[in-house]
Amino acid sequence: MNARLPELSTDAAVAALLAGEVIAWPTEAVWGLGCDPNNQAAVNKLLKIKQRSVEQGLILVAADFEQFQGLLAPVSVCEMGRALASWPGPVTWLFPAAKGTPGWLTGKHDTLAVRVSDNPLTRRLCRAFNQPLVSTSANPSGQSPALNQQQLVSYFSSPELAGYLSGELGGQQSVSTIRDLRSDTVIR
Repeated sequence: MNARLPELSTDAAVAALLAGEVIAWPTEAVWGLGCDPNNQAAVNKLLKIKQRSVEQGLILVAADFEQFQGLLAPVSVCEMGRALASWPGPVTWLFPAAKGTPGWLTGKHDTLAVRVSDNPLTRRLCRAFNQPLVSTSANPSGQSPALNQQQLVSYFSSPELAGYLSGELGGQQSVSTIRDLRSDTVIR
């Protein structure tokens, strides 16, 4: 049997992220898994835990738009206004990715999925980490996302995850809406 999943403080979560580990926390609607988006080994570990293909691309969450600097290509004033009007909030936008944005984040796409979260725990974690985080639902592919700590622990344990931050879900009834910034089309 795998070791129990430890509860982490914000400082311990940041230390785990800096060490290339994957952590879990309650997000807007479901529990999420996250890691340092600049650490390819950490992203690969998250993808392996989740049984997800790198081709799909990943979502990054941040405390504010400035945390995405360097990852996104310039967009029109109208497009930027559309995204900023929905944030902080439960809308993920597909922005054109900047040259040099790692393929382990974009997958087979020329866009990067980003969201400025309105979840207090997510925002606090991104501020403490001082950058965005990869954020994906806490479940193996094909399974329902974890809605509580018990489901999280039934899916994952240590050493797969470094641990979890305790907290409440943000009150959304479903995972974030994903929209294409260029066409304003709803993807999910």
